[in-house]
Amino acid sequence: MRKTTLALAGLTLALAAAPAITLAADPNAASAEEVVTKVHEAVQYLNDKGLAGFSDFNNNKDARWVWKDSYVFIYSCRDNVMIAHPLRPDLVGKPILQMKDDKDHLLFQDMCKAGANKDGGWVEYWWPKPGEAKASRKISFVHSAEVSFKPDIQVGAGIYDDKMSVEDLNKLAAQAKQLKKDAP
Repeated sequence: MRKTTLALAGLTLALAAAPAITLAADPNAASAEEVVTKVHEAVQYLNDKGLAGFSDFNNNKDARWVWKDSYVFIYSCRDNVMIAHPLRPDLVGKPILQMKDDKDHLLFQDMCKAGANKDGGWVEYWWPKPGEAKASRKISFVHSAEVSFKPDIQVGAGIYDDKMSVEDLNKLAAQAKQLKKDAP
């Protein structure tokens, strides 16, 4: 527990110190730091809880996995299925790999590649903010999770932002991973 706490504190310092990244100006908007922290917490939660943990992420707008304008979602690339989505229960159980955003981009194919990276990764696409119909630029951090006998599970959450670059965010994710590894 102490190692995790120190790693999260290091992540906070790394994200706060990065000149290209600013915390969300809107107090109702999730920050990149919050997204990375929540995804890592969700990965650990699923590692600990196993398959039974999936239900805790579904259709529960008041759960710890939904905050500000963001939420944690879970999917399987190998099985081509959305496993959990707290705000869009209509997506649960549906195929994901052919799903396109408003710019005709196969977003989950990129997420599956980024999430397979040992440090996870950020993916840009267009998706409606909660409660809105029109799509906005969204950048999600995705990371793999070992859940029971399903080695291909990935966890994601995102921010709605039109300024941050995927490259800068990926550098921060790698720095956060290194800080977590270096923590005593």
